[in-house]
Amino acid sequence: MSKLFGIKEIKEQVPYRYPMLMVDRIEMVSETQYIGLKNLSINEIFFQGHFPNHPIMPGVLQVEAMKQVAHFAVNDQINPSGEDEVYARLIERVKFRKPTNPGDRLKIEIEVTNIADDEAFVTAKTSTNAGVTCQSKMVLATRKKTGPQTMPELYNEFDKNDDIPMDSVKIMSIIPHRYPFLLIDNIVKIDGADVTAVKNLSYNEEFFQGYYPDYPVLPESLQAEMIAQVGCTAVLARPENKNKIGYFMSIDKAEYFSPVFPGDQLVVDVTVPEGPSRFGKGKGFIRVDGKIVAKVALMFAVVDA
Repeated sequence: MSKLFGIKEIKEQVPYRYPMLMVDRIEMVSETQYIGLKNLSINEIFFQGHFPNHPIMPGVLQVEAMKQVAHFAVNDQINPSGEDEVYARLIERVKFRKPTNPGDRLKIEIEVTNIADDEAFVTAKTSTNAGVTCQSKMVLATRKKTGPQTMPELYNEFDKNDDIPMDSVKIMSIIPHRYPFLLIDNIVKIDGADVTAVKNLSYNEEFFQGYYPDYPVLPESLQAEMIAQVGCTAVLARPENKNKIGYFMSIDKAEYFSPVFPGDQLVVDVTVPEGPSRFGKGKGFIRVDGKIVAKVALMFAVVDA
């Protein structure tokens, strides 16, 4: 029953384009099992900012690759008209096992375990010749395509001012993320273990060009990365963690509630309890105009740079 699909067929079925298309080829093994292939070149734009001089594929983009293969597998069943947005309503039990680097070939395996009430339940993993690199479970759902309903408030307590704890330059002195994978603009408040950051979304950002190009929305995977970067910045800014680096270890649970559009101001609230552990566990919320659009619980490791 095996059937092979190249870029032409993939692009006919799912709305991802450069630089956000994370699969080069797909094989349908059975009605419920699909295998994707992603060749990783140093020329991939995300390698330029994650991390400079030590390029690693962001873990969240492995999750994105899983989501895209799963979308391809279930699109005809949960979105037969092709008119709705297919999104990851829930991502959970994500474990980042091994780093993935330029020159690797990423195998993406997904199994559709159930489809009910227009939702698809999926288990997935990615691997290279070094072994399993990531595992995840997710639920794909559909929602009607909408758009911004109001003009955002200008200007508010979250806008950049002379009193904020960290601007983008200060953030870059603490974490090694750079363009195009630095996904927070400012940290506007630090209160013990609680941190508030801001990301102002512009249509000119690369991910909007390749993710639903005719209907630009912020990928769920990148929302989890934003929360991780805020938590990591807060932890690495503590004196005891000077000259250390943070690695994303897991996403316990990520829920997504509403689409996010260019022009939105994202307020990212993250709590990372203080403690002696080399592992940072935290939870975060992303709000737009006071409304929660995403909620993520995650863990990262703090290691010597």
